Amino acid sequence: MKKIAVLFGLFLFAISLHAQKPNKKLAQLIDEVQQHKGYDRKVYPMGLFSKAYFEQEAAFAKAQLDKLAKIPESSLSETDAITLTLMRFKLQETVDYFAYERYLNPLLSDSGFHSSWNYMVRPLTSYKQALGYIDRLNALPDVVDQYLPLLREGLAKGVSQPRVIFEGYQSTYDSQIVDDYTDSFYYQPFKSLPSTLTKTQGDEILKAAKMAIEDRVIPAFVAVKQFFEKEYLPNTRKTIGISDTPNGAAYYQNRIDYYTTLSLTADEIHQIGLQEVARIRAAMQEIIEEVAFEGSFSDFLTFLRTDPQFYAKTPNELLMHARDMAKRADAQLPRFFKTLPRKPYGVAPVPDAIAPKYTGGRYVGTSKNSTDPGYYWVNTYDLPSRPLYTLPSLTVHEAVPGHHLQGSLNNELGDSIPQFRRNMYLSAYGEGWGLYTEFLAAEMGMYTTPYERFGQLTYEMWRACRLVVDTGIHAKGWTREQVVAYMASNTALSLHEINTETDRYISWPGQALSYKIGEIKIRALRKEAETALGAAFDIREFHERILEQGTVTLPILESRIRAWMAKYK
Repeated sequence: MKKIAVLFGLFLFAISLHAQKPNKKLAQLIDEVQQHKGYDRKVYPMGLFSKAYFEQEAAFAKAQLDKLAKIPESSLSETDAITLTLMRFKLQETVDYFAYERYLNPLLSDSGFHSSWNYMVRPLTSYKQALGYIDRLNALPDVVDQYLPLLREGLAKGVSQPRVIFEGYQSTYDSQIVDDYTDSFYYQPFKSLPSTLTKTQGDEILKAAKMAIEDRVIPAFVAVKQFFEKEYLPNTRKTIGISDTPNGAAYYQNRIDYYTTLSLTADEIHQIGLQEVARIRAAMQEIIEEVAFEGSFSDFLTFLRTDPQFYAKTPNELLMHARDMAKRADAQLPRFFKTLPRKPYGVAPVPDAIAPKYTGGRYVGTSKNSTDPGYYWVNTYDLPSRPLYTLPSLTVHEAVPGHHLQGSLNNELGDSIPQFRRNMYLSAYGEGWGLYTEFLAAEMGMYTTPYERFGQLTYEMWRACRLVVDTGIHAKGWTREQVVAYMASNTALSLHEINTETDRYISWPGQALSYKIGEIKIRALRKEAETALGAAFDIREFHERILEQGTVTLPILESRIRAWMAKYK
């Protein structure tokens, strides 16, 4: 992989000396892919999910890959070369999704086809938008009818999710089965319709909303409940590692390749994780000595998990702290970044319907032309599991300069970047960047106490542990108990969060590897640039090079940074 990165870097540097015009054949192929619909959006407003559809999409992707292979890369500009590589990566994932039958397993511990509907609940700003939302609500039973046959086939083939991750999963559907339609989470947007609606339009919308909630939304969740409790949960698998499923070992390597964008084995990643855990553990011990804590490492973690000084007493207090930290981060951005996004963001609680099984926080983005801001969601459920000393790290990761800044800049890239790239997300890049910003936050002055610095280390340790436990689960036969014990003994995360995270790693093989692998690469490239450029190193220019082409694979990122350094040399 290093050899490929070096060659690609030399290639990019060479072509940067010549101003090539955009390649017409590549542009036509990209346009063909971007214009490809696959199904009628008016007929399927919530999407099409049949086995035949996934097979059709895989065949289309394979045909486009064959066309891409005929385009001579030596004739491409830097942007086109990156576009070709990313399109190949995207199309191959579509092929692999069908080949490994992942459409038969559309569930995660903290999400699923039915809980993902929560993301469409947004304020309504026009009559047309309200009608579109009602159309989507009315389509929910059809989505259930498409997914249940896939889940049944997954059960029969032994590729379902493990039973152990579904503890408390009933909250994802029980909370949506209400007696009064106005209590439905999906009815919330209708409680504050835009003032621009006429009385006739408002009455029409409210009548249609009542029918949609009562006749379509609630029955859809009833069907989900009956399926899970009568069919799925009693029959799903007892093992937890993906390697225990048919073709699972090959699929796990495929996920490693996809989520890290590098050529690494599970054993190599496991060893990297062990080394990082040891390094971070030593740094944590230094802080324990700094605060003069008397007791063992384990005693200090217990102190952090149980002392009331580290926890908010109300959801609003937690949100207040998060908003304060977000604004402090905002103020530091011009010192570290040349280009800032136009899109603002808000800080809001994770919706009650999904909070019990949800992570501590997450970023929810919107499209470039959306009238909604991005949102940094903070989980206010179970406050004794939401320590304040990790909140600065969570805030910079999910808001700025993490996901909101990177994601919004990606959406706002110019027309020379194809739309698929403006919408693209690769975990190794995006999550690697998010974790890197937790490191950067120290330079931004975000950590004001030794405990917050320990919180940053415990978040970094959390991602290092992921390298160990994800490979442990899916390649080395670890039990769930081993994972929980390893996480609890090395991080200051609450036991609630450790358990929800463990279930996430079990249900989502490989994704957890992307954070630390991506961060290691970005930090290594920064160190290399600082050493090579000396006094000429400019942190704003470095970040500009990281972000200016949007989402890329790690080999592309490495090549671009080295080409940038070569210009200075």
